[in-house]
Amino acid sequence: MKAIFLDCNDQLAPVWAKVIRPDDPPITVNRTDRVGDELPRVLGDYEIAIDDHSYMPTELVAQCPKLKHIVFLGTGAASYMNIAELKGRGIAVHTIKGYGDTAVAEHTIALMFAAARDVARMDREVRAGVWTPQEGVQLLGKTLGVIGLGGIGSEVARIAKGIGMEVIAYNRTSRPDAPCPLVDIDTLLQRADVVSMNLTLNDETRGFLSKERIAHMKPGVLLVNTARGALVDEAALIAALQSGPIRHAGLDVFHAEPLKADHPLAKLTNVTLTAHAAFRTLEASMTLLRRAIDIVKTIT
Repeated sequence: MKAIFLDCNDQLAPVWAKVIRPDDPPITVNRTDRVGDELPRVLGDYEIAIDDHSYMPTELVAQCPKLKHIVFLGTGAASYMNIAELKGRGIAVHTIKGYGDTAVAEHTIALMFAAARDVARMDREVRAGVWTPQEGVQLLGKTLGVIGLGGIGSEVARIAKGIGMEVIAYNRTSRPDAPCPLVDIDTLLQRADVVSMNLTLNDETRGFLSKERIAHMKPGVLLVNTARGALVDEAALIAALQSGPIRHAGLDVFHAEPLKADHPLAKLTNVTLTAHAAFRTLEASMTLLRRAIDIVKTIT
């Protein structure tokens, strides 16, 4: 079966060169960032597509009759394609779990500190010639609420406990081996000084942090989201940042990516933004691409 890496950007290309092996199946490498409307032309008669972060709407995939497998680089394929519709067309979507749990957890903690101490805001101000020390939040002894206690959430909990935070968590299924106390979602939102979103996005979790749930968060709470933007009601998030209860948000993921410069979130001073980069370490990227190639090997 013919395979193509749809969107091997400049950052991933050298990593790809490190992990590809002589005995791997031939995989065409398309050196672009995001394919966009060119998807049917780029896919052509390929049967397998490795997809980093190119959107694959069903109406465009329908113009690619040879396509049978999509290997998505990560777990959040649902943000970029309609998996059920593709399955109905006979296309299997393969995702990759666990490749970057530590990388994403470390980025989560970095955003938590940045949000607590207004790091990005002061950086911008100092560069602009404005010297205004901002009063921050000390995290020692504060309560972190982890929403979603999978591999990443468990790593976030481990690191947070190491810096002296009390950690509680909500998980959609029972976890007898949970590394911290499990509570219901209402209790978590009422108690947590910091909330970390670590759920997988699916039909049941889309919009999980709703307007109603945001309204019940503890006043002055910090919110960090390194999972998926669509887990949170965006309009309610913006309103909560403007008038409470959210003091500051550290966001790596958004409803539409890349985030546009004129987006309301980009104009708020109490938001720290990163470019969906939580999983982007050399170690995690090498593991991710190697696993993608191994999936291609099993289906060719």
